[in-house]
Amino acid sequence: MSKYIIKGGNKAEGEKYYISIIDIVGVLAESKNPTVYWRVLKKRLKEEGNETVTNCNGLKLKAKDGKYRITDVCDIEEMFRIIESIPSKNAEPIKQWLAHLGSEKIDETFDPSIALQRAIDLYRAKGYEEEWIAKRMKSIQERKRLTDVWKENEIEKNLGESVVTKTNKLNYKYIEEEESRNKLKLNDKNK
Repeated sequence: MSKYIIKGGNKAEGEKYYISIIDIVGVLAESKNPTVYWRVLKKRLKEEGNETVTNCNGLKLKAKDGKYRITDVCDIEEMFRIIESIPSKNAEPIKQWLAHLGSEKIDETFDPSIALQRAIDLYRAKGYEEEWIAKRMKSIQERKRLTDVWKENEIEKNLGESVVTKTNKLNYKYIEEEESRNKLKLNDKNK
């Protein structure tokens, strides 16, 4: 395995991570020659009209022999689509997990409070205090209200994003300080 996860894009567009498709295929398909397996799978996907193959990019990665060779890479979303296309017992747990996530997302569409409760449960599992969680939920709610007001009053998107970015930086600074305090409290409890 090449051990490469490559970050691409810029912050404004949203960074993406790119992964070698040959590595994915090699692990999941247990093929002796993952390059050939990918070539055959790629052809089949193209025939089916799957757009994932079209979105794959070629990047030079270091091969086993130490030379840099062009290989197909994909982002995280495309990786999951490729995994869904690989018939393998190794891919089955990932497919089940993806189906579970899809089911949760559909449930959240019908009842958004499920997503809110899931976030609260996740913060609790990470060890955050109830007071911090309440503040975090309130800040999310306030930000939503603020962006709704901007939309209602047709405030310029770029101006709004600039304010949100600055607000987020302040919020994250506050959150980081709170996390540090929580970690200290957790360490004191564990002693």
